[in-house]
Amino acid sequence: MEVVIEMTLPRDAESAPLVRHTLDASLRGLGVASDIRADIALALGEACANVIQHAESSKEYEVRAQFDGMKCVIDVIDGGGSGDAAVWKRGHRPLPVAESGRGIQLMRAFTEDLDISDRADRNGAIVHFEKSLAD
Repeated sequence: MEVVIEMTLPRDAESAPLVRHTLDASLRGLGVASDIRADIALALGEACANVIQHAESSKEYEVRAQFDGMKCVIDVIDGGGSGDAAVWKRGHRPLPVAESGRGIQLMRAFTEDLDISDRADRNGAIVHFEKSLAD
């Protein structure tokens, strides 16, 4: 069974837990192991936090998730204002004492096929990642 979730969310701090819980409940309902769900939640939270922090010219962002029992594919689409994918990639190696800048490293460590690209139709970026649902 394939499940698709599409959400348009306000660019505020309360939206990230909402989308994480919605996706987690769906994955749990499909019997996905808790450690895999935790990895997805961590990566999704990092992507959402970056949009909330940096996509200043937009009031909304989108999250699209698709899972089919084998893998979960997620796109977090910023509504513009973060500039482009280069903004996401800048500072991808933070200093050990830095309090921010670790999001991309975390997403890369806990998912597969992380890709950050420019939106084709307007300013902004798309964070795409996948995660195998098998243990």
